[in-house]
Amino acid sequence: MIEVENLTVRYGGVTSLDGMSLVFDEGTCGLIGPNGAGKTTFFNVLSGFVRPVSGTVRAFGTDLLRLTHYRRARWGVRRTFQTEQAIEELTVYDNVAMVASPLHGSARRADVLAAIEYVGMDVSPHTRVSTLGAGQRRLVEVARAVAGKPRLILLDEPAAGLPEAETAHLSGVIRGIPGYTGALTILVDHDMSLVSSVCQTTAVLDFGKLIASGPTAAVLREEHVMRAYLGTAEV
Repeated sequence: MIEVENLTVRYGGVTSLDGMSLVFDEGTCGLIGPNGAGKTTFFNVLSGFVRPVSGTVRAFGTDLLRLTHYRRARWGVRRTFQTEQAIEELTVYDNVAMVASPLHGSARRADVLAAIEYVGMDVSPHTRVSTLGAGQRRLVEVARAVAGKPRLILLDEPAAGLPEAETAHLSGVIRGIPGYTGALTILVDHDMSLVSSVCQTTAVLDFGKLIASGPTAAVLREEHVMRAYLGTAEV
């Protein structure tokens, strides 16, 4: 569904992505690697925040790199970030409604409420985000990602800092996203138990280079992946 070919990004003398070529298939795909491996840079390329020096990205037959960032949002790219992006002064409903285009009127309202219900929030949609805990705020951001008929959802460390119980709930939410939205979902996270539980396939970056890709369980057993990412050659 997404074909990446020879994608290269440089910041000055630093090569953040070095000739990355990869196919992301349907469902939920993992993208892992050490800090600084190029994972967030890749998300920034897909989102339109960073322009590569070379390479192509075709998503569902569309040349994604030819679209401006706002056209990508209209096309169906949704994203969460490492740092919290929910707007504290607004309600849960208003936070989600901000990205629920291209729907309007009663269809928009129904879509927003369905997204909030899908992520399993146990508060009123009219609750201000400023009153919520960290886990609930993360769910607000995921609800924004699944609202509005997305085609591609990018989740950048959504479980960072969450306790085990909230991570377990989030795992179930992420696992169900392709069925709920039909969108291809790419997950970046350092929690290997989360990646293992929700991702059918996983790709591994190290110093901007793709070093492995394939079925998640098999990739995580590869010796060079464990050396690069897990710091050990033992399972």
